[in-house]
Amino acid sequence: MLKVLAVSLLLTLILEAAFALLWGLRGKRELTIIALVNILTNPVVVLTYHTTTYLFGWSPVIVTAVLEIGAVLVEWRCLHACSEQLKRPFLFALMANAFSYGLGLVIF
Repeated sequence: MLKVLAVSLLLTLILEAAFALLWGLRGKRELTIIALVNILTNPVVVLTYHTTTYLFGWSPVIVTAVLEIGAVLVEWRCLHACSEQLKRPFLFALMANAFSYGLGLVIF
């Protein structure tokens, strides 16, 4: 399970940092905030997903939807509070998560 958490977090950090650069974010502060927000949300999402789907047998589609919505909301609030460059933190959080989730599906 630790390997799954580590790979997921590493991939998310790489993909969302790349997305941030494509979005036009620059500077160590902004990229650090994005990394910290993902360090906060990704392990919780991955661990909760695996616990609820494998241990409890809940629907992976529903669990994924709820967890991704939760991650977007948490990331949006954190980015809104901390970022100095982001003008539309909700849209950024939504698109960055869609980008990293979608590419993660393609990769795996």
